[in-house]
Amino acid sequence: MEKQEIRTFGRRHGKRLSMRKQWLMENVLPRIAPAGDAQILEIGFGAGEHVRALALRHPDKTIVGAEPFANGVAALLGAICDATTNEILPEYKNIRIFPDDVRDLLRDTDAKFEQIWVLHPDPWPKARHEKRRLLQTEFIKTLARHLAPNGEIIIGTDHWEYFDWICGRAAETNLAFETPEIDIIKTRYQAKNMAETVAPKYIVIKNK
Repeated sequence: MEKQEIRTFGRRHGKRLSMRKQWLMENVLPRIAPAGDAQILEIGFGAGEHVRALALRHPDKTIVGAEPFANGVAALLGAICDATTNEILPEYKNIRIFPDDVRDLLRDTDAKFEQIWVLHPDPWPKARHEKRRLLQTEFIKTLARHLAPNGEIIIGTDHWEYFDWICGRAAETNLAFETPEIDIIKTRYQAKNMAETVAPKYIVIKNK
């Protein structure tokens, strides 16, 4: 019997969606499923602020956002669609959404990404929950196999213990990594800063 993967995220659903967002989930979301042509992937995009920033910064690239939390997916759909017509705004035509566990997406695609972003993943701070952390050694290796030549994995967290733990997992791989300062837009999850740290820390991982 195949071993079931450990769930690395929390809730799939939050408060009830508005009628508009429910309509978008049923009618727009199926039209923007990933098709294997994406150059940039963001994992766990929350409400989608950074996905939208990537779309605007790279209008010639296709951006895939993967997020299992339905309310986050609905929030991104609401932001990229015209409030009157519910059509996708021209500046966001390059966004695709995978509304589920990114590991399912990666198993079913041979896509190679120039960038893979993982911002503010759940730190699962209790010791007994450490196995639920997404950025385990094998998962980092999986991401690396989906990097294009000179591609990079950019990970950011404001939970500094988790940051040190991720660096430890990266050191267990045969990958190059550095910890530079990166200036990106401030998402609502960064604004919450549950760890009450000064600023997020980042790790950039590349194939050698």
